[in-house]
Amino acid sequence: MKKAFFLAIALGLVAQSQAQQSNLKFSGYLETYYGYDFNKPADQNRPSFIYSHNRHNEVNLNLGFVKAAYDDGTVRANLALMAGTYSNANLANEPGVLKNVFEANAGIRLSQKTNLWLDAGIFSSHIGFESAISKDCWVLTRNISSENTPYYEAGAKLSYSTADGKLAATALFLNGWQRIQRQAGNSSPAGGVQLSWKPAAGITLNYSNDFGTEGADSVKVRRFYHNLYGIFQLSTKLGLTTGFDYGTQQKEKGSADYNHIISPVAIVRYQAAEKWAVAARAEYYQDKNGMIIATGTPEGFKTTGYSLNVDYAPVQNCLLRVEGKVYDSKDKIFLREAGQVRNNASLTASIALSF
Repeated sequence: MKKAFFLAIALGLVAQSQAQQSNLKFSGYLETYYGYDFNKPADQNRPSFIYSHNRHNEVNLNLGFVKAAYDDGTVRANLALMAGTYSNANLANEPGVLKNVFEANAGIRLSQKTNLWLDAGIFSSHIGFESAISKDCWVLTRNISSENTPYYEAGAKLSYSTADGKLAATALFLNGWQRIQRQAGNSSPAGGVQLSWKPAAGITLNYSNDFGTEGADSVKVRRFYHNLYGIFQLSTKLGLTTGFDYGTQQKEKGSADYNHIISPVAIVRYQAAEKWAVAARAEYYQDKNGMIIATGTPEGFKTTGYSLNVDYAPVQNCLLRVEGKVYDSKDKIFLREAGQVRNNASLTASIALSF
């Protein structure tokens, strides 16, 4: 009898362990790249407003991470640790080992009848349609507005989605504009909202915003940023993404005058064959007063960009990519052979693998 009792306990523990393991998943991502900037920067760094694939004339790791994810329907958690030139450039202001945290969050489902979750920690940004994971984006490198809005954020978020997945809403309480650790001397939290709607198959419409302050309390100014985009799968082969960003920031504390940013972008992607795809992107970014990208020139940052991308997927979890990109600016903001020029051209190739 005792043997049967202990055997039942052992079998129960094994079953529980297996159930827990089924809710725990491990994954990873690795992307290496070679980039060539035809302006030939002496320090091997691409222009300062570029954070992904930002090294010139060298083979390097843009982003690599390993991830553990747990979800049993009631609680969930994600932990991913990373390395690469992306983390070196984009998390340069974060302290210590936080520079290597790609994702670290935990959440609890607040209702068993609805998809209502409360999550807290470090997670991907709610702004924009492009992320740090290049394989998930239509073009190898990021557009200017994606590079200069948060890639990541830290805080808490309350999210809800309908049972059919067509409508999702999120409210966020954040430590600041792309900050894990609060800005020194700034006591004001930031916040944001994201609304996503899928009215029909192949259509996604999204609005996101971010509001907060920049600078220490004695001089802090208010920032309010809006991001709107739509993703349209026009046919099985042809897709279109359009986006528009608009941001404002006080010129100084207490001022009624504001600096402005506008940035439209459009991408067309065509699946030419089962393993081949091409994409073209056009974009414009205007930041005359250096709200985010400071140039010190009369017209500020007023730059148009054009990209052409070719993808080859030899297997489902691997993507080989080549992209050519040209920037054309109103002022001479780019450096070439110790002289200032209006243009910048680059060629980037990458291998991305998910597992």
